[in-house]
Amino acid sequence: MAHRKAGGSAKNLKDSNPKYLGTKLYAGQKAKAGSVIVRQRGTKIMAGKNTDTGKDHTIFALKEGTVSFREVRKTRFDGKTSMKKVVDVL
Repeated sequence: MAHRKAGGSAKNLKDSNPKYLGTKLYAGQKAKAGSVIVRQRGTKIMAGKNTDTGKDHTIFALKEGTVSFREVRKTRFDGKTSMKKVVDVL
């Protein structure tokens, strides 16, 4: 007979911190230089005029201006075309 009560294992109790992804500035809003426009995983939205991409695919403004979104047709390596969103600061 066991001389001690069996202790249960504690699995699935850890949780990661929220990453707060998504669009931070929408079309028509003012952006200052360096302000984050989109936080994303991968390049779902591509950087356009007066914007750049950080190492974690965050798109930020290079100059002060108004945010605008547009779609461009991109041809993939296998010849298929797809529409991609592009963000600009004008």
